[in-house]
Amino acid sequence: MLTHYQQVISKMRMFSVSHKTVFVVDHCPYMTESSRQQIECDMLTKSRAQGVIPLAPVSKSLWTCAVECSMEYCRILYDIYPTRKLVNYIVSDSEFHILNSWRQEDQSVQELMTALAAVGPPNPREDPECCSILHGLVAAVESLCKITEYQHEARTALVDLADRVANRGRIICLTNAKSDTHVRMLEDCVLETIQEQNKLAAGSDRLMPIQQCELVLVHIYPQGDDTLVSDRPKKEISSVLSSEVHSVRAGRHLASKLNVLVQQHFDLASTTITNIPMKPTLSVCEQEEQHANTSANYDVELLHHRDAHMEFIKSELHYCTGAYRISPVEVNSRPSSCLTNFLLNGRSVLLEQPRKSGSKVISHMLSCHGGEIFLHMLNSTRSTLEDPPSISEGCGGRVTDYRITDFGEFMRENRLTPFADMSVDAAGRPPIERAKAQLERHTRYWPMIISQTTIFNMQAVVPLANLIVKDTMTEDDVLTCQKTVYNLVDMERKNDPLPISTVGSRGKGPKRDEQYRIMWNELETLVKTHVGTSERHQQVLECIIACRSKPPEEEERKKRGRKREDKEDKTEKNGKELEEKMWTQDSDRLKGAMEREKEDQSESEVIKDSPDSPEPFNKKPRLATEEIQPLEKSKGPVSLFSLWTNRITQANSRKHQEFAGRINSVNNKAELYQHLKDENGLDVHENGKATR
Repeated sequence: MLTHYQQVISKMRMFSVSHKTVFVVDHCPYMTESSRQQIECDMLTKSRAQGVIPLAPVSKSLWTCAVECSMEYCRILYDIYPTRKLVNYIVSDSEFHILNSWRQEDQSVQELMTALAAVGPPNPREDPECCSILHGLVAAVESLCKITEYQHEARTALVDLADRVANRGRIICLTNAKSDTHVRMLEDCVLETIQEQNKLAAGSDRLMPIQQCELVLVHIYPQGDDTLVSDRPKKEISSVLSSEVHSVRAGRHLASKLNVLVQQHFDLASTTITNIPMKPTLSVCEQEEQHANTSANYDVELLHHRDAHMEFIKSELHYCTGAYRISPVEVNSRPSSCLTNFLLNGRSVLLEQPRKSGSKVISHMLSCHGGEIFLHMLNSTRSTLEDPPSISEGCGGRVTDYRITDFGEFMRENRLTPFADMSVDAAGRPPIERAKAQLERHTRYWPMIISQTTIFNMQAVVPLANLIVKDTMTEDDVLTCQKTVYNLVDMERKNDPLPISTVGSRGKGPKRDEQYRIMWNELETLVKTHVGTSERHQQVLECIIACRSKPPEEEERKKRGRKREDKEDKTEKNGKELEEKMWTQDSDRLKGAMEREKEDQSESEVIKDSPDSPEPFNKKPRLATEEIQPLEKSKGPVSLFSLWTNRITQANSRKHQEFAGRINSVNNKAELYQHLKDENGLDVHENGKATR
């Protein structure tokens, strides 16, 4: 329940400048001039019969453009604020014509359109000297001094504070000014009239003095002409009057300008609904050319209160957190008409909004209540009743190897506790400043991801990492850090493995030498961030640098170790290549032996089939002589195929009788035709010629 004081403040805030809006539209003869924005009237071009003269395009007058745009302004206002936002419409020519009053029953577009129809267009034959926009501006100031029903209700309810009920308003003047001087003359006229009316209102119970008035002058000129009036932003003319000037071409430019102004004046925002499937509207000829079931996607722009966007940003409640009236920007367009009819039939439309991560979230809902359409703001944040989000749903995306356990320990070490008194340390810092300094020291070097650090994944480095962030270090702390460094040196000498992450890398990862180089670099980076804290921090850094500078014999040992690793890798690589090469050679050799065996077998079959041929010896084919010799021990790896081939060759060599000539040969050379030498007593040489 609101208290009485809160109700008073709420009613006083109710009467802002947007509570009263007075439209003053110029009805002088020069407003009958054409806007020169042509409108095509012949819409049935394709289906027009031959011999029919096409209709000539027409253009609206300045008066028509001003009336249409001002009515669109009022329509949007009445759609979103059906009450408490009032409009008074005045037409000015040789005198002023007030088309409605501040009463709520007169606040409708139908009421204004009926009154405008009675006024009619400007009379071009009327004397221009007798016509002036000043008549309407004076009537507008007088109208602002009149009390509305809501102001009267507030003054009656707050008798003691009746003088605190505000009276503010806005005047929107649509005219065709002659120059900047003419504009200044209009501003001076409005200021003088306000001062005069305030004097009259001070002594009257039916009038209220104007505390603030905004004058919006919109200069309308035909398209193609040069403007004689300059744009000017909002300017304070006096303590009660501010003025701004807009120079706009008639037609669609004027409609866009008033659309922007209504959003500024009443804190409105725009939401565009995209990708609405809808069958297009086609002419008879076009429907014959296109399929009847084709559809296209349309967009519909809606205006609503700005809070519908703000509430989406700061929503904390569950389900719907707000509902705001909407108004289509193009109310007569077919997409807008289809959407509004769809909603008025009791259906709802859910709106999705893309996120930066690429996903979508349902942020708003369009629905109808009591014949009026509202934009509902839906809660898109996670409910407190749900489970906490996964780490992969955060700003890191798919990164999941965060140091969550270490971060929990980090938070425990940096918790804030209340101090009974504001005691200061030796440096004169209060507790909050000391806490900030500690947090700054702890976060100078703190990798967030496990794969980005080595030393924070090593238990051996924990003592040094905990002590180096301290503001002051004792001698025992320095000794502990030095002992940690010596332990790391001993680990490197023993060639112990390190917890190096291989995420994103191929193969076995960096070699052991490279792993320790990465570890020492990171450890030195951590200590260097704190080296300026004290001299003892500097001693820890000097210890690390001294241990990193190896003696010559240590470097030579490391070099020999690297050469041995490279040699082993090279031997392993060459062994694989030699094995592949021997496999190929053995395959070719076996293939040739099998082919020769087939040829010998086919030849023996031919001889055996002949009736005159003697019975052949039972003799198996023999391989090359060099294969009979025992194989030397291979220096490298031997393939399975080579082992099997050698075994078969040795087994076959023992299954046949050796050739007698080869047994009696000398150096594998046997003399032929020995019987001729014995019979004739000739010496037979190797070339087969006899000699005496």
